[in-house]
Amino acid sequence: MLMEKIKQTIESIKPVNSAAGKNASDRLDNLTKPPGSLGRLEELAQQVCSIRGGNISGFSSKAVVVMAADHGVAASGVSAFPPEVTPQMVLNFLNGGAAINVLARHGSADVYVVDMGVASNLPDHEKLISRKVALGTKNICEGPAMTRDEAIQAVTSGIEIAEDLIRKGVDLIATGDMGIGNTTPSSAITSLVTGADVKLVTGRGTGIDDQGLEKKINAIQKAIAVNSPDKNDGLDVLTKVGGFEIAGLAGLILGASAHRVPIVIDGFISTAGALVANLLAPTSRDYMIAAHCSVEQGHGTALKHLDLDPLLDLNLRLGEGTGAVLSFHLVEASVKILNEMATFGEAGVSDNNG
Repeated sequence: MLMEKIKQTIESIKPVNSAAGKNASDRLDNLTKPPGSLGRLEELAQQVCSIRGGNISGFSSKAVVVMAADHGVAASGVSAFPPEVTPQMVLNFLNGGAAINVLARHGSADVYVVDMGVASNLPDHEKLISRKVALGTKNICEGPAMTRDEAIQAVTSGIEIAEDLIRKGVDLIATGDMGIGNTTPSSAITSLVTGADVKLVTGRGTGIDDQGLEKKINAIQKAIAVNSPDKNDGLDVLTKVGGFEIAGLAGLILGASAHRVPIVIDGFISTAGALVANLLAPTSRDYMIAAHCSVEQGHGTALKHLDLDPLLDLNLRLGEGTGAVLSFHLVEASVKILNEMATFGEAGVSDNNG
């Protein structure tokens, strides 16, 4: 039943409306400016119009979805922080005290926190969405992160969360994450999918030292060797070396794409989810907007594989959706240019045709 939901969602993801993008481009060229002079903003406006099928109205409701889960591989010493930080940070999100809360308030966006697999039982909270698959993944150095059924469950949850938000009127969604140790499965996914050497896509995550980095690289190499994931099967990649929040993010991207809602991809973990979504449904890639390129080694490789050009480069490496909500301002600005800027004719300004 759950697999059927994923199949139906994938079948619902249609190509973006290229005619709508062309109409947006024509209007942009007729606005009171030299053609192309607003650079990436113009490209962004065209993409948003293509995604939305020509709808150039503003966004009525914005949300960032912070998927949280723990990782068994943290026991292999791949993080500078202990696993207890994951539930502690989830509570911080719920209480409004984290960076994502500050930046979301600044951008007038709502924060939705999802327990996909935190390794402890969290207290009930009106702002917490419980989709817990299990109490964290297994240690990928010793075997699969999860069962295939659990991977399917997690992806389906992401799809359903996107659908729930869209039903509530959300029309711009950002991805976010929280989970100690989650750069390790993200590096494993990136290496597998892009074909890049593990050493080239593995960074320091929470700030590990040289010895910790070597241990992390060895852990990822061992995980890939032990599990032999099928790099062409997104669900197998998740099952063997993934994370519950990464699977949920992949589902969130699929769900937004199926409903023609722009999905703003945050940092390295979110982009690992995007790599999986792209494996499952290549058409979903055209619905993705890359928010930024983080300093986490491997993020640029993942973005290049997806042929996504990030909007920002601010040396961010926090996750949570922080870069994505900052990029909301640019997405909205691009649409406002289309809506509010006068054409040469409307302004009585001579264009380059006299």
